Amino acid sequence: MLFSKIEGSGKPLLILHGFLGMSDNWKTLGTQFGAEGFQVHMTDLRNHGRSLHSEEFSYEIMVQDIFEYCEAHNLENIDIIGHSMGGKVAMLLATTHPELVDKLIVADIGPKFYPQHHQDILAGLNAVDFSKKPTRSEVEEIMSQYIPDFGTRQFLMKSLYWKEPGQLAFRFNLEVFNKKMDEIGVPLPQNAVFEKPTLFIRGGNSNYILDTDFGNIKQHFPNSTFETIPNAGHWLHAENPALFHQTTSSFLK
Repeated sequence: MLFSKIEGSGKPLLILHGFLGMSDNWKTLGTQFGAEGFQVHMTDLRNHGRSLHSEEFSYEIMVQDIFEYCEAHNLENIDIIGHSMGGKVAMLLATTHPELVDKLIVADIGPKFYPQHHQDILAGLNAVDFSKKPTRSEVEEIMSQYIPDFGTRQFLMKSLYWKEPGQLAFRFNLEVFNKKMDEIGVPLPQNAVFEKPTLFIRGGNSNYILDTDFGNIKQHFPNSTFETIPNAGHWLHAENPALFHQTTSSFLK
């Protein structure tokens, strides 16, 4: 079973984090939605956070995890927000189980194929040798040689935890990601269609969803609309949480 944090009561709203993230990334927004008449389920996807670690890692298996999670919690007519990799999981869930999903929000990812682009991040993570028992600041110092962007490093540092006294570790399953990196970029199946209301939100400074992608998105999601959050990159919900909340909230209502 997937680990989750549940806030509020009312209509079920699932929030699916991106690659290398976890439910904690959505704590503030989840609390806001919980106060607005939603029962918010912030899940850790497989091989992330406190959820199961496994050799199996694909969008199909992550969708199966979410489907089983919904069954176990008796959730139906759910709304769902997915960011990046979580957005791909949300798209595949909606197209394979349309009876389960009411409204879909996809944050800064499209249904298309994405070539590998996390090499520097993985190099930085793999450079950390936990057998030497580094401190938190030493871990960040090692990562900074590969990942110059402060915001990205802070995001990754959130998955650092004390496995035991004096021994840090990452909560995500780096070993499996090293082997299965290509799974992150795979496109939505060609015949996948979801006809209910869908909102795609992109960051104005991000290149994950281009204007030229709108046609392909409309083929999969004919009832979709598009919004752009200005002055925000790929982590748009963290860079402009107020506008992200306002945009998603008005769509869900």
